Amino acid sequence: MPTILCIETSTTMCSVAIGNEQGVLMHKETNNGYTHAENLHVFIDEVLTGAAISKSAIDAVCVGKGPGSYTGLRIGVSTAKGIAYALNIPLISMNTLLNLSVGVMSKKPQSALLCPMLDARRMEVYTALYDTNGIEVAATKALIINETSMAELANKGEILLFGDGATKCKDYCVHYSNITFLQNQFPSALNMIEYSVQRFQQKQFEDVAYFEPFYLKEFYTGK
Repeated sequence: MPTILCIETSTTMCSVAIGNEQGVLMHKETNNGYTHAENLHVFIDEVLTGAAISKSAIDAVCVGKGPGSYTGLRIGVSTAKGIAYALNIPLISMNTLLNLSVGVMSKKPQSALLCPMLDARRMEVYTALYDTNGIEVAATKALIINETSMAELANKGEILLFGDGATKCKDYCVHYSNITFLQNQFPSALNMIEYSVQRFQQKQFEDVAYFEPFYLKEFYTGK
């Protein structure tokens, strides 16, 4: 039974959990802005202590790979890679949009498509489409929000829209009764345990030396 440390820092949520096939053993998270540099290592120590698990007992580490915040992703991925390298254990990654969708799937939605959205500056979001079993229906992409993009989304049927980028869509969706907004949905390490156990059993690991975050877009620096 693998014990896996999960780390999610792709957004303002800094989240750490440890668990196995039986579920979550301990977790710690905060959604208090980009405080990952101050909180992440503290949370890891607190989670391990709370679960009475030593670092040497961790079988793998799973990290949110993005898309998301450049700084948050760098902190989370570099930490996960450091732990995997130091302990000589496998590294697993999880798409942040899938993470968001797993959180919604736990609420047992009906047959609607799941459309997670993460803020990507201005009127752009990172998004994808999943069915209620977590199967990818449309691949991850950067999408500019306007009347056309919302009309195309509405044509796909019943849609659940959520994530910190979804609020950008509200003014364009007032005429579409088949689009429902879900509030207060954030990626969390709690959503990574079952996924990471499955990936461990299937031996779907990343190359620790060469793995990079899934930024999706080039880094932008203002004047």
